[in-house]
Amino acid sequence: MKKLIFGIVIVILALFLILLLGKNMIAKIAVERGVEQVTGLKLKTESFNIGIIKTFVGIKNLKLFNPAGYKDKIMFYMPEIFVDYNLSAMMKRKIYLEKVRMNLKEFTVVKNDKGQLNLNSLKPIETKKEVEKPKEKKKEKAPEMHIDRLELKIGKVIYKDYYKKETPSVREFNINLDEKYENITDLNSLVRLIVVKALMNTTIASLANFNIGPLVKDVSGMIKKEIKVDKFLDAGKDIKQRTEETTKEILDKTKDIFKKGFPFK
Repeated sequence: MKKLIFGIVIVILALFLILLLGKNMIAKIAVERGVEQVTGLKLKTESFNIGIIKTFVGIKNLKLFNPAGYKDKIMFYMPEIFVDYNLSAMMKRKIYLEKVRMNLKEFTVVKNDKGQLNLNSLKPIETKKEVEKPKEKKKEKAPEMHIDRLELKIGKVIYKDYYKKETPSVREFNINLDEKYENITDLNSLVRLIVVKALMNTTIASLANFNIGPLVKDVSGMIKKEIKVDKFLDAGKDIKQRTEETTKEILDKTKDIFKKGFPFK
């Protein structure tokens, strides 16, 4: 009887392990294909882990690759991405992410020997630069997506220029950006936000003759929101400091009254 129970337990654990590994593998493939559809570029992740009890996704060593025709293979390298998702929304096939933490360690902008810039191969950048013709072609409906809170870190941004040069000119910018945003509702705008925040802190846009203006305009609402949040926090700190100073002043005066005694009996 004990052997039978032990055997059943082993079978259950084995099925659970297969389910867990299969679930992670299916989700990994789905995310890679989804990102490829949005960006137009190939993506690979080293490990992908979805929590069963806790609603989280952990992604390690994400790499977004350049298209053919570039000597440098990788455009984005993110050693870590953390996502806290809403399970009930996912069951309804809606992407609702309560918190996303992205660590973009290295972002490489490349101009190849033909003068082509790898940024222009990103679909969200390419479609933004096209002239709009509403009646000519219907736009594909993007999947519903909402990010409550985005924590974005960008470490190093590199620019490599191979155009008409035997050896490429290389510029590196350690921007060490660490910012937070709220209520992001569009995947294309998320990609544009990452590009804008990387380039705004460097001289790459001018070096590569890349017009960043349309992208800045597209994500200006998110950028302003971040600035407003910072100002609000600063104002809050100032109010707190003034309140503490006023409270201390009142307490000091009260102590003086008790020391000197009341002016009446």
